[in-house]
Amino acid sequence: MNKATPVKIGFVSLGCSKNLVDTEVMLAKLVEAGYEITPEDVDADVIIVNTCAFIESAKKEAIDNILDVAWLKEHENLKAIVVTGCLAERYRDQIFDEIPEVDAVIGVGSLDKIVDAVDAVVNGEKYSAFDDKNTSPLGGERIVTTPEYTAYLKIAEGCDNCCTYCAIPLIRGHFRSRPIEDIVKEAKELEEIGVKELNIVAQDTTRYGLDLYGEYKLVDLIRAICAETSIPWIRLLYCYPDKITDELVAEMRDNDRVVKYIDLPIQHISDRVLSAMNRHGDSEMIRATVKKLRKNIPGICIRTTVIVGFPGETDADFEELCEYVKEAEFDRLGAFTYSREEDTPAYDFEDQIDEQTKQDRYDIIMKEQLHIASAKNEKLIGKKLRVLCEAYDPVAEVYFGRGAADAPDIDTKIYFKNSLGKKRIAPGTFVDVRIEEAVDYDLIGRTINK
Repeated sequence: MNKATPVKIGFVSLGCSKNLVDTEVMLAKLVEAGYEITPEDVDADVIIVNTCAFIESAKKEAIDNILDVAWLKEHENLKAIVVTGCLAERYRDQIFDEIPEVDAVIGVGSLDKIVDAVDAVVNGEKYSAFDDKNTSPLGGERIVTTPEYTAYLKIAEGCDNCCTYCAIPLIRGHFRSRPIEDIVKEAKELEEIGVKELNIVAQDTTRYGLDLYGEYKLVDLIRAICAETSIPWIRLLYCYPDKITDELVAEMRDNDRVVKYIDLPIQHISDRVLSAMNRHGDSEMIRATVKKLRKNIPGICIRTTVIVGFPGETDADFEELCEYVKEAEFDRLGAFTYSREEDTPAYDFEDQIDEQTKQDRYDIIMKEQLHIASAKNEKLIGKKLRVLCEAYDPVAEVYFGRGAADAPDIDTKIYFKNSLGKKRIAPGTFVDVRIEEAVDYDLIGRTINK
């Protein structure tokens, strides 16, 4: 391949929103270096697979995608495969051996070497880089791949919580915050390209600033973003119950631009299980935090995640979790079956639980949550919601979008007819929708005048 003719690069980005931001930074570096990005895999000369390896299902998805890309290398024009991200970091010594079609592997501390990696494979060379993930650059120019009205803003990297089931500290390194001024600069750039919803992410958003400034600085960061931009929706994801300060609660209550929504993974409610997980805080703290949020922020939407089937989780522990899910009536809830991850303390715990029991418990929790969500949605019939329009579905002949209670990619949709005449509603437009019907997790309505 000759760079005189632009080399076409394809991307497969897997895993979480934080990984997507890494993909966007790599895209910008490659475009600056003169490479051409193509959305069509069959047209690509090089494909980069940015992987996840958080749990077993994520690893399987990553490997399946690499093998799919390897098929293109054998049957289409693809010349080289580059594997980046968490799978590359975690299994650096095995990927070349087990998937010989891969031409380059770079770890999470070496994403700034993506141009070097592509340069090498374009010239027919193998390449690998695994720099110190605790000193690698944070942030950087991005090519935003989400719709123009919404974007993720990663404010930190790594994690120091060291939950016994989790490999993230091993893969991503210690928690490192980006400076406030660096984040605010990026927020301003995102506003300039049309972003109206800023989704703030990190492995632990509420820990932001502790390493840099010696104290939690999430509230100061929110205020700085609000002072320097006019982005109307600011959403907080990946917040930890033990770090929900009174100051943060007050800021969410009083700042109209912070949507009344918080992503608050509790993982469990049994003190036995929480202790075995090495979670910070106990059941009393979780209960108090949820009550404090509900009391002080009227109408707040609380999303959480729980893990079922953790080693040693008894029927009584699981029943306690089910009872709390019923009691707390979380607005959004996702469940995971425990994934036994090598190099984590819980991997060697006794009383590992069989897969069928895990699945049965998952089904019970999610069935209960569907009842809760359906009941909450029924109460919204007749109410007016502010909706961020995302697109028009020509088959169903309806628009769809999200309310303040719905984060992108993970939450529900609001489908609506346009009652405001023939004018098309452009994606990224805020409209008022009267809810007329609820179907499981989703809502259906029509636009109204203010």
